[in-house]
Formats: sequence, C-alpha cells, structure tokens
Amino acid sequence: MTDTATQIKEMNDTNDVVLYMKGTKTMPQCGFSQRVAGVLNFMGVDFADVNVLADEEIRQGIKDFSDWPTIPQLYVKGEFIGGCDIVTEMTLSGELDKLFDDNGVAYNKEAADKIREANA
Repeated sequence: MTDTATQIKEMNDTNDVVLYMKGTKTMPQCGFSQRVAGVLNFMGVDFADVNVLADEEIRQGIKDFSDWPTIPQLYVKGEFIGGCDIVTEMTLSGELDKLFDDNGVAYNKEAADKIREANA
C-alpha cells in the first residue's frame, strides 16, 4: 500500500464517517461537495471532512483507493458508500438512515424526514 493509501485507510479507520470533498464542511468549494456536506450537516452527523484541494496526493489517491473517478466520496465505517448522486438517492429513499442505524452512527431522524418531505 502506498503512503497515501495508508493515510486514507487510517482516516477511514479512525472516523465513523469521512467525506472526501472539495473544500471543507463549513466552506465547500463545489456544488456536489456542498450538497453532500449539507445533507450530513443538516442531519447532525459528526463527520471528518478531508479537503482534497489542499493535497494533490490525497485528491488522486482517494480516486485510486475507491476506484471511483469523482469527488465527493463518502465513507461510513471504512466502507465506500458513493458520491453525490448515490448519497442523494440514499437520503431520499431512507437507505442512508438504515446505513447509519446499522452502523451505530448518530443522526437526527427528524431532519432526515424533513429532507424527504421537502423533496417529495
């Protein structure tokens, strides 16, 4: 494993939820990263944000690590979940709630329901 892959694995192993994104959870720098961070923030999920714009090796390394070509990328308990479209679909279908429930990740169920109501 490369140093970058090791660094990514350690980040995923030490945090229940990790979002590799452009920018930070408080200052996203692309619309897709903003959408996923917004969902997680709104649902009250405690997550680590990794700004891929700050480190070119991580920016490319995460794409190699997941074999997924785009950013953002969401990991829960070390497992790659997907990017913006997948996270959006999972939020609207309730699958993200189930994933968090199954993995013991705390979130605000009412907030998740509000997102679904607003997009119904």
